[in-house]
Amino acid sequence: MMMKLLTVEHREHVTQKSFEAVMAAFQTATGSVEEGFSQVTEQATNPQQFEAIFRAREGSSGFMRFDTFDHGKWLQLIGQTAKAVMVILGNPLIARTMLQHDIRAGLNVPVRLLIYEHTDGSTRVAYDLPSSLMSGLENADVTTAATQLDEKLVALAKAITGV
Repeated sequence: MMMKLLTVEHREHVTQKSFEAVMAAFQTATGSVEEGFSQVTEQATNPQQFEAIFRAREGSSGFMRFDTFDHGKWLQLIGQTAKAVMVILGNPLIARTMLQHDIRAGLNVPVRLLIYEHTDGSTRVAYDLPSSLMSGLENADVTTAATQLDEKLVALAKAITGV
């Protein structure tokens, strides 16, 4: 077994915008393949079709939602009131910029984002910077591509929170 310790950079954008407003902005800025990534991928028979299919599905942020987990909804079943949605978010056209250099980057793409209402009433958008998650690969090409992914993720969080 191999084991490596990493330092991960965690970020949270804190806004006074409502949870609902941030979620609406997020939905507007992102595309979707939530009906099934494999189903969408199977529509392509060559690289050009693959790229065209996914370009058509990216939102203005360059990202698309792969899956959404509404933690707040199921937590109601145990009597907890919360507004919290975790989203698996990415774009295979961005992922390939890392995976082509090291397949192990696939552990951290697509990325995860948590949008939640904090107990202080603020809404927060939380994520771990992909470049920090991939730092253990020690691959300069992956680091360069992951840093570009960081920038896109930060830009999305700023766009939907205003912070």
